[in-house]
Amino acid sequence: MKIVIIGYFTDFSKKIISKEFPNDWKIDIVTPEEAHSSLEDADVVIPEHIKVDHDFLSKAKKLKFVQTGAGFDNVEIEACTKRGVWVSNAAGVNAVAVAEHVMAFIFSWYKNIHYLDNYMKTNEDEKKLSYKGSELSGKTIGIIGVGAIGQNVAKFCNTFGMKVLGYDLRKIDTTENIEFVDLETIYSKSDIITVHIFLNDKTKHMINNDIFKKMKKDAIIINTARGPIIDEKALISALKNNDIAGACLDVFEKEPLAIDSELRNLSNVILTPHTAGMPDGLKFHKKRYAFFLENIKKVISGKTPDSALNKI
Repeated sequence: MKIVIIGYFTDFSKKIISKEFPNDWKIDIVTPEEAHSSLEDADVVIPEHIKVDHDFLSKAKKLKFVQTGAGFDNVEIEACTKRGVWVSNAAGVNAVAVAEHVMAFIFSWYKNIHYLDNYMKTNEDEKKLSYKGSELSGKTIGIIGVGAIGQNVAKFCNTFGMKVLGYDLRKIDTTENIEFVDLETIYSKSDIITVHIFLNDKTKHMINNDIFKKMKKDAIIINTARGPIIDEKALISALKNNDIAGACLDVFEKEPLAIDSELRNLSNVILTPHTAGMPDGLKFHKKRYAFFLENIKKVISGKTPDSALNKI
């Protein structure tokens, strides 16, 4: 059994991840640039930062299963189905972790943690401190996509006395205190907008220049879903022109984020490197890999994997 895990991992991360699988399985952890040379005898692929398309599949002649994280926009599911390859995502596995990351962003922003930490460490004169902050109670958060992650965000925000607005294409049955509204209301009424939807042709650049003009001037936007949902050029312009107050981003249009990206130099942005769903750090989340392992075992025993995105 050969598992090929594709992404950018440190040597230490590779050791941790490899230990999650049986000793008699071959675990090959490679970068996207190295991936094609490892595909010929791969039984299972766990892909990040690479497109699983016809070219990819033509090289992976023994492939039985493609296991993704929560998102699966990098996988051509129809092409996999034609080749008899199962595709599954890990929907909900990291829901709490991502929701907690959203709350960390919110606290960091309104309590100025990033700014105050840097101020203290650079030996600045505390008497000259000047910043704006706020309590969360009474703030309105708009959640776009009220699945497992969105509902966890709502639960946390309700605890802090925030008003929670939600939008979803589906009818959501939830016990959380959420007022379901249309997108226009989300954009115009929210102090915080957080995005929790899948990336596809309809949602790419869904948040664009027109949307930033509809948002409140003192509003912030949070993205822990997929980078291309937000038009990055439009976002940078909105941030530089103070059309919105700020952004908290864990994902980007191109990853890893370019060293010369303007986002790195904007004071009204908080950035993390696509780690919201991996609270254990070092590109690792124990729940995630436990799910991967059990799903792989199901496929090799002839069963349907959990969260299957196709039928074989």
